[in-house]
Amino acid sequence: MSISRRIFLRNGALAVVGTAAIPSFLTRAAFSATGTGASNKRLVVIFQRGAADGLNIVVPHGEQAYYAMRPSINIPRNAVIDLEGFFGLHPAMSALQPIWNQRHLAIVHAAGSPDPSRSHFDAQEFMESGTPGIKATEDGWLNRALHSLPRPADKSAFRAIGLGPSLPRILSGQEPAVAVNNINDFGVGGRNPNAAPVSNTFEAMYANSADSVMHGTGQETFEAVKMLKSADPSKYKPAPGADYPKGRFGDSLKQLSQLIKANLGVQVAFADIGGWDHHVNEGSTQGQIANVLREFSQSLGAFWIDLGDLAEDTVVVTMSEFGRTARENGNHGTDHGHANVMFVMGGPVKGGKVYGRWPGLDQSQLYEGRDLAVTTDFRRVLGEAVDRHLGNHALNQVFPEFDNQTGKFLKYLG
Repeated sequence: MSISRRIFLRNGALAVVGTAAIPSFLTRAAFSATGTGASNKRLVVIFQRGAADGLNIVVPHGEQAYYAMRPSINIPRNAVIDLEGFFGLHPAMSALQPIWNQRHLAIVHAAGSPDPSRSHFDAQEFMESGTPGIKATEDGWLNRALHSLPRPADKSAFRAIGLGPSLPRILSGQEPAVAVNNINDFGVGGRNPNAAPVSNTFEAMYANSADSVMHGTGQETFEAVKMLKSADPSKYKPAPGADYPKGRFGDSLKQLSQLIKANLGVQVAFADIGGWDHHVNEGSTQGQIANVLREFSQSLGAFWIDLGDLAEDTVVVTMSEFGRTARENGNHGTDHGHANVMFVMGGPVKGGKVYGRWPGLDQSQLYEGRDLAVTTDFRRVLGEAVDRHLGNHALNQVFPEFDNQTGKFLKYLG
């Protein structure tokens, strides 16, 4: 099939690519981008590693107990970005307010894992495997989410992506997935003197890897990477208004947006952001939590703007391994808790609403007398995205040993 050069000028992603030796999956992806094929629905999962303080992120400013238990680190009512009278955003999250107002951002409060562990390692493991309390699970739920979906004949190497130096636990499994730490690390034709030519780095990987997943992506992966590099990623310019903050997380989302806009077949993606374990001097409207929330929200806001029309087929879900104690500790921080808050952002999202049942912060309502109680299992939130957005209805395979009744969905997706 021949293909015009004009198609590859779309979004400026592959502007200098010619028409020769184009892998078949890129040909179909490009025609899809011009409206001649079906749209590609994408699910992006963001992990806030370190146990984010959901009570200071989406603040229950309508509940007096919140202020009584956090005398030095609470977010004052006059500083909260009010959402609907009872809950409000931390003021450092103003970048997300327009998306909320557009009703493309939903919030699920008191969400989390039913497992009681307060170990970072175990809790993250359970949320990435999708099997709380079971350590024997070998694969990740985001990898399993691809099992029952039609397998593309083109076998795009970029179907499942982890933004980072190594493949995350959540993407391990039977389905091929790749880790992308920095798409600028691989030079083309030696233009970057500090990077090996892409032909050397990737061909060497294929030649030396005993990993069947790496071999399974094969020559088309190599050709796809060459095509991406021909677009000169270092000169990529995000859409006007998409101002990514400096830092690893902002860079990850900017690169993910670039890969999506290049029409390389991204279907699921994962990125994470650390810096949430605030045992000491957590801060309030300023300080540690404000700084990481600003980076978090500005990155997500820029990603939303950068995607443009492609956001209509994209759903982003955030999660963290557990929340923090309802009361602040003696060091003006918070310790490991239980329930947390999750965000869901995207074109199909019925946003502008806080979902889930709020359990309350009175002493009798706290989990083990100290933490916000879990009223929405995190798998309920994720399962809805897998089923209703990606179209994988085999939820018993994605989240085994869980009550996956679709009738119990929160219905945050249109």
